[in-house]
Amino acid sequence: MDRTTPEPEVTPEAPPADTSDDIQHSTALEEAAPAKGVAAEHAVSSERDGVEEAAAAEEGPAADIDTDTDAASDKVSGPEEEAPAEEASAGKKGEEETPSGEAPAVEESTSAEETPAEEETPAVAKGPAVEGSIASGEDISGQDTSADDGPAGPPDEPAAPSKWRNRHPVAARNVGWTVTGLSLMLICFALLMPTSAPKFTPGVFLRIPVEAVLGAAVLIVLPRRPRIAVAILAGASLGVLTVLNLLDVGFNMFLGRGFNVVLDWVLFDDAQSYLKDTMGNGGAIGAVIAVLALVLIVLVLMTLAVLRVSNVMTRNRDAASRATLVVGTAWVTCAALGLQLSGPGIAARTTVARVEDRVNRVQATLKDEAAFAKEAKKDAFGGTPGDQLLTDLRGKDVMIAFIESYGRSAIEDEATAAGVDATLTAKNEALTKAGYSAKSGWLTSATYGGSSWLGHSTFLSGLWINNQNRYRTVTAGEHLTLTGAFKRTGAWRTVGVMPGVQKNWPEGKFYGLDNVYDSRELGYEGPKFSWSTMPDQYALSAFERLEHGKKRDKPLMSEIILTSSHQPWAPIPKMIPWDQVGDGSVYEGIEKAGKDPADVFYDSKKVKEEYGKSIQYSVNSLIDYVVKYGSKNTVLVFLGDHQPLASVSGSNASRDVPVSIVAHDKSVLDKIDDWGWTDGIKPDKSAPVWRMDSFRDRFLTAYGSTPAKR
Repeated sequence: MDRTTPEPEVTPEAPPADTSDDIQHSTALEEAAPAKGVAAEHAVSSERDGVEEAAAAEEGPAADIDTDTDAASDKVSGPEEEAPAEEASAGKKGEEETPSGEAPAVEESTSAEETPAEEETPAVAKGPAVEGSIASGEDISGQDTSADDGPAGPPDEPAAPSKWRNRHPVAARNVGWTVTGLSLMLICFALLMPTSAPKFTPGVFLRIPVEAVLGAAVLIVLPRRPRIAVAILAGASLGVLTVLNLLDVGFNMFLGRGFNVVLDWVLFDDAQSYLKDTMGNGGAIGAVIAVLALVLIVLVLMTLAVLRVSNVMTRNRDAASRATLVVGTAWVTCAALGLQLSGPGIAARTTVARVEDRVNRVQATLKDEAAFAKEAKKDAFGGTPGDQLLTDLRGKDVMIAFIESYGRSAIEDEATAAGVDATLTAKNEALTKAGYSAKSGWLTSATYGGSSWLGHSTFLSGLWINNQNRYRTVTAGEHLTLTGAFKRTGAWRTVGVMPGVQKNWPEGKFYGLDNVYDSRELGYEGPKFSWSTMPDQYALSAFERLEHGKKRDKPLMSEIILTSSHQPWAPIPKMIPWDQVGDGSVYEGIEKAGKDPADVFYDSKKVKEEYGKSIQYSVNSLIDYVVKYGSKNTVLVFLGDHQPLASVSGSNASRDVPVSIVAHDKSVLDKIDDWGWTDGIKPDKSAPVWRMDSFRDRFLTAYGSTPAKR
């Protein structure tokens, strides 16, 4: 009989032929069932149906499969069920031994005693060739339908058809490509991102990063395990570089320079203190947690993004290879021709250049540490005896006052100039009326936007202290400071008024101060004004009460740090009558009526306006104090420590700060007549600009100090 010709359909009532020896391994249910009879066959069918329903309840819905068999076989009672390959093979052997026109002796194995793996395997798991052989009656008994060459075992379970990916294949495919696209965009963003906020323009990201081309080429050719390891390492490294780039953005915004991976970690402690002072303890903790979470998210996302793109390229190796070749060729072409998009070249090697720059900066920092240690030991006035220092200022009460963030922008920027210039003009008139004269110039600060102590130490030591490492080096030594020179003479009592210092300050000894009044010793009982622990007027009032107003056997040299003009410039104190300052409690209402820092600091227009007002307040406090409490022997040197941050002064602002010397005795100013400074407390635009570290030696020389003989 032709095997491909279906046999005539046999009614269920037809008695089956005698069971062949080839199928004696059939289920126990088949062996127990009668060879003939409708009732027995019905019982088997009923029991089979029950088992199928139980299996269906456990497995869930399965694909409907048409399982028509030869005319001599029974129809499958359940839509999900299909005879295993072994039974199909056994059934075919039975057919060969059964005379034409007789029903086959093989019944479908449906007993509850069947192999569990066979029961639970959906029909869709069978290969197309097996299905076709069963449907066509082709002999497949000699074919190997297992997945491997080992002993026959349960087939691997496929993914459950009830999963979302299988129910919505198109949506799943779209989501997959979207994730891949976002991963690629994230990688390119990290490779191309600039390190300063003003440079974040669309053109920066419309370039080809060579690092992406090289990375793709490497990942495509690597075997699976090395590829995964390299992808994880590359993703983590890219995440670290992204964090460092974000730090660069922040440091350029606040300090006008990039993040130094060797020296700047110590600044995070100061940043946390600043957040605590401005936002409270809870706000500071929340900010720290948010920053740590952001760092972790960046590292994880970048690693996952590289892994994702790597896996997709491997699954589509040929297409990925062609794409990498095309993009690489485009990069070489653009680099050779120097093609640009409104500035930066299309062929980018940003990350490579940035890594090289960081390595160079680390090396330069380490070399600078050793070189500066030698420089700090050299001092033209270090060996000068006290009786040969500052001879032309003997008998004068000298005040050296730093005004926080008092930079050139306060005087020249359109948003602040009108108010600040009006204040300087008015206060200059008040000084003149009180018998004082003044001269002013410009100094280029060693810092910008913050780190005020670097400006203070540069001005007083005569050394260029532009980083924390230099600051630690110089304060740990014995280099002569300007304040220390006054102390060495023995002719002055030296004190410091430091309202911004809230804990022990060992640097006071380095600066040669007999006594330091920090925020805990000034007796203030009023509210804080954001970061500033007390208003400038109160700090000066406390200085008058604790030192300047007392009878002394020596003149007084004082270093005073005024902090009311410290960011975020809200709320700002107001001037009140000096006799009402008291212990500072009067400022409760003023602080409550002031503006919220969050409403000011993040508004580009308001922050400039309030910054200007804070400078006006500090200048008013200082000059009013001199006019009210000064004498014929008063000499005031006041200056800014640095420019305000870039959001106020501008991204390309200079580092210049104004400096003025005020004296009642005109002969004091005659000593610096050759400096070319502007008359009054407002320096002219054309006034000389010196580096801040040059002031100490100029000042000591002008007022009678003799350099030590070598």
